[in-house]
Amino acid sequence: MIDKIKSIIRNSIDIKEIIYLDNKIIKTIEKVSNVIIDSFTNEGKVLFCGNGGSAADAQHLAAEFSDRFYFDRPPLFSEALHVNSSYVTAVANDYSYDEIYARLVQAMGKKGDVLVGLSTSGNSSNIVKAFIKAKEIGIKTIALTGSKSSKLSEISDYLINVPSNITPRIQESHIMIGHIICELVEENIFRSYKK
Repeated sequence: MIDKIKSIIRNSIDIKEIIYLDNKIIKTIEKVSNVIIDSFTNEGKVLFCGNGGSAADAQHLAAEFSDRFYFDRPPLFSEALHVNSSYVTAVANDYSYDEIYARLVQAMGKKGDVLVGLSTSGNSSNIVKAFIKAKEIGIKTIALTGSKSSKLSEISDYLINVPSNITPRIQESHIMIGHIICELVEENIFRSYKK
């Protein structure tokens, strides 16, 4: 069992090492951070969506913006689209589960906002539909996926594809990347608040 534990940790480290050495991914993280900074500084908001563990990660990252990350500062408007269970179950029942995020993007989103979709496969149909709706409105789309080519890789404005096809390792890297973005955004917008 000890060897298995070490093997899992090593695999997670190896994937992060590949990300660390991949200048394309690093530059995309920088671009995405700037897109989010631009949205927040122009009274925009950042919406997140995901399913299962990726929904939990979406909610986690939205909270980092809307509460605080490293230091006390004003909140930023960020929300995970799945947090209203009555809404999610009503739309899933009345329309389809595929529509749960697109309808909220239509209701809440405006040009200049950002939509971040977390999907290890990159093919979650409810996130794909949300991205299509976002593009109609003029919302920038950012996809965090795994290594495989996917529907989100074809339609997103910005793609961060983690170099793995193992779901837990992809999700671990999504949180790391999300935390990097949160830190960069907070530092840039709230320089004067930092102690």
